[in-house]
Amino acid sequence: MTSHENYGIFRECLSSAIVARSEKPTSKRRTKVKRNGRKEVTVTKTEFVSSERANPEELAEFIDFIASETFDSFPEDLKTLSYAEIQHDADLAKKYIPLDKDTPLDRAVLDSICIVTPVDVTDSLSVYGLIPDSADFPDFISPVLLEYISSVTTGPPAWSTTKTDACEICERDWIPLSYHHLIPRGVHAKVMKKGWHDEWMLNSVAWLCRACHSFVHRMAGNEELAREWFTVERIMEREDVRDWANWVGRVRWKAT
Repeated sequence: MTSHENYGIFRECLSSAIVARSEKPTSKRRTKVKRNGRKEVTVTKTEFVSSERANPEELAEFIDFIASETFDSFPEDLKTLSYAEIQHDADLAKKYIPLDKDTPLDRAVLDSICIVTPVDVTDSLSVYGLIPDSADFPDFISPVLLEYISSVTTGPPAWSTTKTDACEICERDWIPLSYHHLIPRGVHAKVMKKGWHDEWMLNSVAWLCRACHSFVHRMAGNEELAREWFTVERIMEREDVRDWANWVGRVRWKAT
């Protein structure tokens, strides 16, 4: 993944944490007596009856500020962390991937990330009451980082679970779709022999309408598709593909 894509994921993870802490519940306390055998036990229960929510536009701006300032301070290997990266770098995996979901991020790694976080970030979180004090930032950001790391290092899904509602080239959503092997099956052996891609990428697919599927196979042979055009994003960089998509996207017919 690129750092731009990873930033979007980090922002969502951070947003969830900030939104959860931005809701300030009002409560009432209710006391009642429970009889436990011969003893009377007093139980005090807090009931949340409403929440005061921050202005959504202001909150969105605040989240953008905290996310961008924090992410920009990350080490480069954390910004570009991905499933592919950890497959090739055991040290990187050891650094960022916990042994299991209940294991926190290594404290030395966490401290090295937090120590370069801009003071404006920690002070802002403290001033707005999202953390008790600037010194509490590591405890706040640790679960956010774990969620981010888990998201960007998750392996590719089975192709059958990636089906889209619309063609990934022309974006028509009313037409049947078929799956296009982004690395054509006929050259898988050569791909592995030449080391063009990792094995886990071989079954990547794009969901295309029949017209766009045929167009992709007309634009390049299987080897070129495997070497150069192995993601939808790369395919859409081509001017001829964009021109095709603009044209065919306007081709409609009545249902029979």
